[in-house]
Amino acid sequence: MSRSPLLDLAFGYMPAQMLHVAAEIRLADALADGPRSSEELAEETGTHAPSLYRLLRGLTGLDVVDQKERDLFALTAEGQRLRTDAPDSVHALIKLFCGPAVWRTWGDMTETLRTGEYAWKRATGKTPFEFFKSDDELSATFNEAMAEHTRSVAPGIIEAHDFGRYGTVADLGGGDGTLLAAILRANPGLRGVVFDLPAGIEAASGTLEDVADRAEIVPGDFFESVPEGPDAYVLKSVIHDWDDEKAAAILKNCRAVMSPDARVLLLEQVMPEMVTPETAGVVRNDLNMLVSTGGRERTEAEFRELLEGAGLTVASVTGPLPPSAYHVIEAKPAE
Repeated sequence: MSRSPLLDLAFGYMPAQMLHVAAEIRLADALADGPRSSEELAEETGTHAPSLYRLLRGLTGLDVVDQKERDLFALTAEGQRLRTDAPDSVHALIKLFCGPAVWRTWGDMTETLRTGEYAWKRATGKTPFEFFKSDDELSATFNEAMAEHTRSVAPGIIEAHDFGRYGTVADLGGGDGTLLAAILRANPGLRGVVFDLPAGIEAASGTLEDVADRAEIVPGDFFESVPEGPDAYVLKSVIHDWDDEKAAAILKNCRAVMSPDARVLLLEQVMPEMVTPETAGVVRNDLNMLVSTGGRERTEAEFRELLEGAGLTVASVTGPLPPSAYHVIEAKPAE
């Protein structure tokens, strides 16, 4: 049979699961000090050596490991990103998005298409955030995955927007403070607030340690209220988690406490009106929201309509920003 691009796509679940199990057993950490045999790696990872050898061959075909000898394997440059201590690690992202819960939701997409109801609750019995809250290990994986992604996109966001024009910035749904810490480090005169549910901000004090004199950690629920006083309210990858009604509720809570000169900064990918292969990533993210949260990726026009309904008007749109095509949508109180 000749090679078929369509079949390559269909069998894409195989590499995803190979990477997931490699992340699950921390294979890259075991290879951090150099080439090792399958026997050595099996002993450290608690796996069956002959089976692990077969996985290592598979990962060689993905350019994640390099087969130096018949049974001697080393990490490639890309494989280094599977290490938990790599500065550009994607270990937690792979554990989360190739893990059992997300896997089940994508497997139930047909029912979502028939009903319009997102699959996560059908698959797990809980909403995504209830599910993470009920499992400490998964919650930690989720928080670290969000931090990994934020570390990759923060430099482009900080370069594209002048955060130095504000006195205080609040990162709503800011988790462990990774984005706020990066913004504060780049703007020495700025103060910041990271605001999230208590479980989300558990690790924030460690992340913000070097800027602790300018950072405040505030627990809360943005569906109820947000802190009053900041000059800018940052929402990174928050609005896309929710349908229009819930997204509007968050924005209305921001509008209720904003001064006339304050700003809302949405850091989101923007859905193009017409999709091309170059913009396929945002479409995949949209489908993930479809099955996982009931949220969606939005076009610029849809963002403008959503903001206007919350009493805000778009002041500027900057993007797409490398490496993940984020945009900075700056909104101000409507006159």
